[in-house]
Amino acid sequence: MFLSHKDISAKACRWCLSILAPLTWGGVGGGLLTSCSDFFDQESDHVIYAENEHLNNAVDSVYSMTGILSKLQTIADRTILLGELRGDLVDLTSYAASDLRDIADFNIGNDNPYNQPSDYYAVINNCNYFIAHADTALRNSRNEYVFMREYAAARTIRAWTYLQLVLNYGSVPFVTDPILSKESADVAESGTRYNLQQVCDYFISDLESLRGQYTNAEIDIANAYPEYGSIGGYNVRFFFFPLDIVLGDLHLWRASLNGNREEFKTAAQCYYRYINERNGENSAYPVGDNYVRWQQGTTTWMSMLDSWSTTFVNYPAFTTTSEIITLIPGGTSRSDGSYSELRDLFCSTLDNDYQPSIMPSLAMQEISESQAFCAPDNTGFNVSYAPTGLTDHQSGDLRLAAVWTEDEHGATDQATGEYIETSSIAKYGIVQRGMTTKSVYNVRIYRKQMLYWRMAEAFNQAGYPRLAFKILETGLNNEVLRETEAYYAEQDTAFFRSFDFPAIRYGLYTTEDWIGTSTMAANHNTIGMHTRGSGWTPMNDFYRLPNDTIEPDAAKRSQLIAEQQQFVDSLLLDENALEFAFEGTRFYDLMRFAIRKGDPSVLADRVYARRGRNAAAGQSGITVNLRDQRNWYLNWNNKIGL
Repeated sequence: MFLSHKDISAKACRWCLSILAPLTWGGVGGGLLTSCSDFFDQESDHVIYAENEHLNNAVDSVYSMTGILSKLQTIADRTILLGELRGDLVDLTSYAASDLRDIADFNIGNDNPYNQPSDYYAVINNCNYFIAHADTALRNSRNEYVFMREYAAARTIRAWTYLQLVLNYGSVPFVTDPILSKESADVAESGTRYNLQQVCDYFISDLESLRGQYTNAEIDIANAYPEYGSIGGYNVRFFFFPLDIVLGDLHLWRASLNGNREEFKTAAQCYYRYINERNGENSAYPVGDNYVRWQQGTTTWMSMLDSWSTTFVNYPAFTTTSEIITLIPGGTSRSDGSYSELRDLFCSTLDNDYQPSIMPSLAMQEISESQAFCAPDNTGFNVSYAPTGLTDHQSGDLRLAAVWTEDEHGATDQATGEYIETSSIAKYGIVQRGMTTKSVYNVRIYRKQMLYWRMAEAFNQAGYPRLAFKILETGLNNEVLRETEAYYAEQDTAFFRSFDFPAIRYGLYTTEDWIGTSTMAANHNTIGMHTRGSGWTPMNDFYRLPNDTIEPDAAKRSQLIAEQQQFVDSLLLDENALEFAFEGTRFYDLMRFAIRKGDPSVLADRVYARRGRNAAAGQSGITVNLRDQRNWYLNWNNKIGL
């Protein structure tokens, strides 16, 4: 009698975790694989259960899946560091190690520990093995699929990992069969290479076929996650990569390469599909009303209220409104073997003698301070704007001030008793919520706001800049959609009507909500993303879409849309910095914008100016020519990369 999926969770996973917790899993290849010195390096644990012909029992399947997750832990930190240190929003302190400095200077050698393509291929190879050997037709006595959740998870993790690999290396050996010998490793190393376009082509087809194959089956393949309960105190659902989000990313990258407006629409619909189906079909997943703002009624600009930074606390339980979507779990101490170094790189800790390696760049500070914080008065009819020159980065947008803490008396030297200046980024440090203190040990990959921001990017490039702007200004519901579609041609109506954000589930925040005078009972759970840090954006005279008018003439409307797209692109890049700074997406987002515009200087000029707009030429520390797109990518021993 076969076990049900929940039986596996209750029995096999308990066994698995009893010997593998806390997520420091090893493999049991038993010396099957020989060793070679290249990026397909085959350690004995690179393929889990490689001696079995099929994965057709609970223990093998669960153990193999946890093996895949353990390999993801190896690339977790570099996913953030390669995406952040090469961008414009962070700079390094004098305490940073040379390995980090080489990343920031685009001088990453073969021996840099963050330049190890074999770690990506360890994830991919385990996924390939699972995909090749899992018995997906197996059903239990209740005629339920047994391993389909794991199978779908492996295919999605593989797609995500290949996307990270090709974004970092530009051209990569591509293999979808498991490598189990030195001979097959040698063939793969010298075999077919894929660029970004080809990776996107392959995995869009792969994931779409997976979705299509099981559309009418008993299982919702896009939202079916292995049900292992909790591991290390965290709901296992957080450890997996939703199919529709990965598909959205693949379409967004491919559309940026080919400029196809219809594909940008498809990307937007993928993100929407996850939003709409995450909690069950046609259920809500609103942006929420978390923000940083000045205390209502203050005239001294001294008191901040912050509900925004608490969204970075990794709560173990899955809720219908969780900000976190996907994370790679880490251990709570170095002895765990899966410990993330990010906390000690971004924050003053005892382990680094209170000397972090990474801090916000001057460019990040300038972006933050250039915003106009809009504060309505108690009547809701008049506004004022926070003055410039406030201390602790409290002029402009308040999100930087909410997560970056500098304290000249932050710690005490144990030997001398003298105060030590500290600096911490709360996205990786210790965050307090009410009476609960949570340390951030895990590496976050996807969160709710990223979906809405990327959907806005897709809307803008699909030719709907006003719709993208509304995500930043007010948030979306059907009232906003109906009002906005009037600005576009009739043939666009069907696209607008493919999105459904009913007001009963997506209630827009109002001015009365903001100033605390609302008597409405409705659940207002949606604000514009810019309001999360820059005050009440719907009344902000410094945050307006230019020439926001209905233009009946087709030629003039096309010109107007093109001008608005350029403007919204600029807003999106600034909002990307304000909302997602330090989270590891910046370099890739700049890359995508530059590729789409066919202009490498979009990336190069911002990265060169990370130490401020007025920094002297060459002061960035970067000596390579970033206007040559080939210099964006890593290379390893001339065997992977451009």
